[in-house]
Amino acid sequence: MSLNPGSKRELTPQQRRNRRVGLICGATFFGMVGAAYASVPLYRAFCELTGFDGTVRKAEVAPDRVLDKTLTIRFDANVRNLPWTFTAEQRTQEAKIGETKLALFRVTNNGATPITGRAVFNVVPEEAGLYFQKLDCFCFSDQTIAAGQTVDMPVLYFVDPKFASDFDTRGEQEVTLSYTFFPSVEAPPAPETAQAHKPSNAG
Repeated sequence: MSLNPGSKRELTPQQRRNRRVGLICGATFFGMVGAAYASVPLYRAFCELTGFDGTVRKAEVAPDRVLDKTLTIRFDANVRNLPWTFTAEQRTQEAKIGETKLALFRVTNNGATPITGRAVFNVVPEEAGLYFQKLDCFCFSDQTIAAGQTVDMPVLYFVDPKFASDFDTRGEQEVTLSYTFFPSVEAPPAPETAQAHKPSNAG
């Protein structure tokens, strides 16, 4: 029986199976690619929410009580694959649990062009990540620094009073806050240079 030249040829069962398998493979591939791109921000959000792996959490308000227990906060500053000098302007601070404190870091771009970087952070011991929280931090966004520019960058932080009652942290006397600047993967097309930040009153 001859087919009408304008009609579509019907697929055989084998061809239909091959097409179905191809569609499934394609959907799986694009799903895995999407999951890979989403996994980094999702993992970061999970860590910030739970303090997992020593990740410092972002806070909206400071605690309403300060305990009569003091911790030594140590600061660590590092750079990877950037021509920057990055230092903490204080090696340590004494902070009461629940007290809001201000720490300053200084960054100098030793390169010949503006460069955008992003700081990642964590605390040691890792269990303290659940309670070490920041109200303001340069690490919340990309930082673009002009060639030869030096910028002071603040961190406004506190240690949640629950730190003192948690079995895993109540005996700790020191906490180290560590930052590492990496080149930003989301550098803006027309960089704006960072401005020295002068926060308001902080203890």
